[in-house]
Amino acid sequence: MTRITLVEGDITEQQVDAVVNAANSSLLGGGGVDGAIHRRGGPQILEECRRLRASHWGRGLPTGQAVATTAGQLPARWVVHTVGPVYREEEYDERAELLASCYRESLRVAAELGARTVAFPAVSAGVYGWPLEDAARIALATVVAAGPGPVGELAEVRFVLFGAAAYRTFEQVWQGIESEGREGQD
Repeated sequence: MTRITLVEGDITEQQVDAVVNAANSSLLGGGGVDGAIHRRGGPQILEECRRLRASHWGRGLPTGQAVATTAGQLPARWVVHTVGPVYREEEYDERAELLASCYRESLRVAAELGARTVAFPAVSAGVYGWPLEDAARIALATVVAAGPGPVGELAEVRFVLFGAAAYRTFEQVWQGIESEGREGQD
């Protein structure tokens, strides 16, 4: 059974098999989580991302997809890069499915690598503008729904939230999902 945990902290410091990067489609670094992972991980990550761009992902990684590279100098083995959607209320349904796909595809890639532990940020909840509570609901519900498939092989899926407000929001959403699950078992 996969354990889902929430921690407040820095995703670049997580000792897990795979760290998920909220990347931009270029795969060449950026701001927020993406910039932090590239800076802390060192040039090896960028080198592999450039190779990916020169081969299969010449036009960039599409939104909702995921691909892995080395973790360079991070305390993880791999970085799974995924591109979240920019929030637009008028295109909510389509973009919410793309956000859920980020989590499903990242789990699939991590499982194919043989990862047992995976750390996620709150994909799209930063500069891409996704409302935090809704981002938390989509993230947590998608990971729960993904089991026992690719998630079944994972010992832990960890959500690493930057700041107390993000942590509290994910914690409240997670408590709601857990209580709904308990009610469904009665």
